[in-house]
Amino acid sequence: MINALYMAINKNHEFEDVDGVKCAVVEKNASAERIAFLKPLLELNGYTVITAASAPPKAAPVAEGTEAPPPAPASFTIGVTDVMFNATNAIFGRALRTKDGHIVTLAYWQQKENQSNDEVPYFDRR
Repeated sequence: MINALYMAINKNHEFEDVDGVKCAVVEKNASAERIAFLKPLLELNGYTVITAASAPPKAAPVAEGTEAPPPAPASFTIGVTDVMFNATNAIFGRALRTKDGHIVTLAYWQQKENQSNDEVPYFDRR
């Protein structure tokens, strides 16, 4: 019964223990560069950010006499301690702000733009 309280609403609202702390998952398999972008942005908006190394992907056993594949690049899980956080709702609900006061757009979140251009709606972008 208690575990039912911690079930995700849907695939877009996941949470898990990140470094021993119950967190809403912001992103999985994130690079160190992605952490450097998201952590200050989320902390600016009042969230406590927890990061931890992601588990390495499962690999098929290597047959004798063949070379082992190169190791997977390091990836991380980014979470926030507010388990009600949902990145999709925060972006499209216009709840996040940049350090210069602009609303975080989807293109800015995805790092497709260096500046958040919140004057143009996402559905009018070309």
